[in-house]
Amino acid sequence: MCNASGSAICTVQIENARTRVTEWRFKKRGDNTGWHRHEHDYVVVPLFDGTLEIKLPEGEVITAPMQNGVPYFRKLGIEHDVLSANDFECAFIEIELLESPSDGT
Repeated sequence: MCNASGSAICTVQIENARTRVTEWRFKKRGDNTGWHRHEHDYVVVPLFDGTLEIKLPEGEVITAPMQNGVPYFRKLGIEHDVLSANDFECAFIEIELLESPSDGT
């Protein structure tokens, strides 16, 4: 999902038929992923303690507290933009599950 047009730096670390692992790095407050919609379920592993802001298409902004090393799971879904709300450089690892859950693996 490294094709978003934001200011955050994305680096694909692993990509194969089953998974895509991407590091998202935010150098400063306000850096963002760019608007995107996940085509697959995914897991995010924050590499910092702090806060991200999630912008939704209707203008709503969700504040999302992050804890270093504590992962969370999300299903594919709604369009959004992720922004750093921190006064320090931060990053997270995004693990996309490329295989359909219905394929039995």
